[in-house]
Amino acid sequence: MAVLTSRFADGLAVGSDLEAAAEQAVRQALSGLSGPPDLVCFFICGEDPEEVSRAGLRAMRMAPGAQVIGCSATGVIGDSQGVEHTSAVSAWAASLDGARVTTFVLETLRMEDRFVIIGLPDRDPDDRVAILLADPYSFPTDAFVEHSSDVLGDLPLVGGLANGMRGQGSVRLFAGGEMYAEGAIGVMLSGPLNVSTVVSQGCRPIGPTMVVTRSEDNLLLELAGQPALARLEDIVSGLDEDDRELVASGLQIGIAMDEYAEIHERGDFLIRGILGIDPEREAVAVGDVLDIGQSVRFQVRDAAAADEDLYELLDAHVEERGRIDGALLFSCNGRGSAMFGSPDHDALALRDTLGPIGMAGFFAAGEVGPVGGHNHVHGFSASILVFSSGQNSPSGGERAARHA
Repeated sequence: MAVLTSRFADGLAVGSDLEAAAEQAVRQALSGLSGPPDLVCFFICGEDPEEVSRAGLRAMRMAPGAQVIGCSATGVIGDSQGVEHTSAVSAWAASLDGARVTTFVLETLRMEDRFVIIGLPDRDPDDRVAILLADPYSFPTDAFVEHSSDVLGDLPLVGGLANGMRGQGSVRLFAGGEMYAEGAIGVMLSGPLNVSTVVSQGCRPIGPTMVVTRSEDNLLLELAGQPALARLEDIVSGLDEDDRELVASGLQIGIAMDEYAEIHERGDFLIRGILGIDPEREAVAVGDVLDIGQSVRFQVRDAAAADEDLYELLDAHVEERGRIDGALLFSCNGRGSAMFGSPDHDALALRDTLGPIGMAGFFAAGEVGPVGGHNHVHGFSASILVFSSGQNSPSGGERAARHA
């Protein structure tokens, strides 16, 4: 059943006949709009890549007057629920009231000693956001996103890494009426749009914020003048038993995005994984390159921290932006049932905080979204593109009641 709104709507269909599911999901989404669609996004979970291809081509034919993009995934989100590892299609449709929607297809070319990405539209001053869907096996998403500011400036990138039930070779991307088995696709949204982003990285800080005083590539050697490993051991020794278990199961580190902030708390960090330790050098290996002078803080991640982080960020966003009309949700495939015991958690969190809006998305193999004004690829996160009208938001009491 589609969620009805005037400008945004979604649909979800579950069934082994993927072509029929694609038709049903897109029809549901389109039926919820009060006007013609400008943009349709769809996401397909299916075992057979050829069936996924046929379903995607069917979905694109359902809205001939709109710009349409989509991708394969190992799970889809729509109708305020998630569906993992089951044949299903979700769809999202939007009437954007005069905004421009430009579809693009990105390719990677080898040029002498370097790779070049072609296909990105020329930047216009009124560009608001770009949605990116990429094949993680063939497209250098991390490098492209990390250096996107060279071409796009401060334009936000939001999206996710597609996947297929059979892994490499089973990814399918759809744009402009065509199917692609590699590369990346997306749309540029420009003009009169009230759009914003939320990236929930799902972590809780432990220990103090410390300055990197010595590092070597991705090896963290010293924190605040002391060996990094010794600092970490001191922090862990002061934790309770539950937090020590979280450290053992998946320690993270947060890199402060604003070095000039007096206090760094949850949401102020770019989260990266801890890859291991080097006891001989008393060093900690980090999933990023750290520079001397950066501020960092160790983090832990569990279902409770991820739940609290997402609700707090969404509540604050509603308080700031006012009424929300629609959203696209790119949730890590490590969240859902693996983290929360249910595939519905993130979808329900959006419904609880943003209301019964048109919302759809998929479980991604990596999420794209801005933190601290810079675009990054994340893991275990929920990256959300929010469309709002700026009208009055619900009261804090109403939001708290929904969360409770």
